[in-house]
Amino acid sequence: MELLDQTTRRGGCQCGALRYEARAILDNPHICHCRMCQRASGNFFAALVGVPNEALTWQGEPAIFESSEGVERGFCRDCGTPMFYRHRDGSHCSIMIGTFDDPASVPLFYEFGIESRLPQIDRLGHVERYTSDELIDAAAIAHIRETSRQYPL
Repeated sequence: MELLDQTTRRGGCQCGALRYEARAILDNPHICHCRMCQRASGNFFAALVGVPNEALTWQGEPAIFESSEGVERGFCRDCGTPMFYRHRDGSHCSIMIGTFDDPASVPLFYEFGIESRLPQIDRLGHVERYTSDELIDAAAIAHIRETSRQYPL
């Protein structure tokens, strides 16, 4: 893999106990549909991008689950946010794109594991769409903001 760029990006978990700085990303931004990534992310797919080990620093210590021999999935031990996938002896760490403070700054190049791609994804352009304000009343939104334990977005 080659470097895509050396823009410094920051990110972290939902509660803010785990933060990172990525000083480069690799040319592999992708979504993975494999069943392991679906389970690990609790979603239709995992969106990942590689960060060279030497370009990644952490504030806080990720908890580790060894999902296969030599394969580690990192998460926040406080809030449970899935953070990464990596081979223990590998040269990079695949960070969950949604954990970046600005996930829109990470492009998407390909899909992987499409044999497990769920059919609901094909419906995304055809289902009804709403903003949060359209489905949640103002008082509920204010209450969520006042009581949130999430890291500021």
